[in-house]
Amino acid sequence: MNLEKYKVVDAISLKDFSTKEVVEDAKKNLKKSRKKLSKLQDAMYAEGKYSALICLQGMDTSGKDSLIREVFKDVNARGVVVHSFKAPTGLELKHDFLWRHYIALPAKGKMGVFNRTHYENVLVTRVHPAYVFGENIPAVKSLDDLDATFYENRMERINHFENHLAKNGTIILKFFLNVSKSEQKSRLLRRLNLPSKNWKFSEDDLKERKLWDTYQFCYEDLLNRTSKENAPWYIIPADDKDSARIILAKILVKELEKYNFKEPTLSDKLVAQLDDFKAQLNKE
Repeated sequence: MNLEKYKVVDAISLKDFSTKEVVEDAKKNLKKSRKKLSKLQDAMYAEGKYSALICLQGMDTSGKDSLIREVFKDVNARGVVVHSFKAPTGLELKHDFLWRHYIALPAKGKMGVFNRTHYENVLVTRVHPAYVFGENIPAVKSLDDLDATFYENRMERINHFENHLAKNGTIILKFFLNVSKSEQKSRLLRRLNLPSKNWKFSEDDLKERKLWDTYQFCYEDLLNRTSKENAPWYIIPADDKDSARIILAKILVKELEKYNFKEPTLSDKLVAQLDDFKAQLNKE
């Protein structure tokens, strides 16, 4: 599987990316990748130098929740922390737009998964600019202040934020789950048709769907402006959930293996005493 084709390295147009790819034996291969992820996290924890931040973005119904459940289920529960970011609280709005994301970052040795991310601040707020008024930014007095330059500057601040994290040992991998409008329709209908899925449906889903083209423009712009070598974006075809999961898992394994995490070794003194320690325990 050519994993590099999913990586955003040059200017892209979303219309050039397929939303559906079917990977053979996806479920079987995912089990193998999950075991590798678990071992990588164990070694990363033991070494204690790096953390990993996995960012997931996508339109409603793109499969973020189920992907997290299936891809990370074999990782030590204490080794992976998932944060699902909703609308900012009153406290969060009293801080800068990155504050609530900064305090949720994974500690060294752990994997952090952001289900929706700091990119909501150049995505949802760009589609609905009036939301920015809740931040009480002194320089923002009207909608006229929320022009393209405002969001370009905000994306540049995100680039600086991620660069700072990378230099301090955070491995950043960002994934856009690229679902088609027709597949979203099918998944929304499923939520309506199955009583057990009704709770997932919101009237807002239909309102946001009407803004599909605007969201696609905003996604394309942020992908082009914020995919950097130390914090790359990957565009994952998401119409087939099983395939999306294995593609993303394989990318995670491939990228994390580059760091060659090493468990710490014992000192020569301790190694020389191992037999004595064993003997003490066996005498009990």
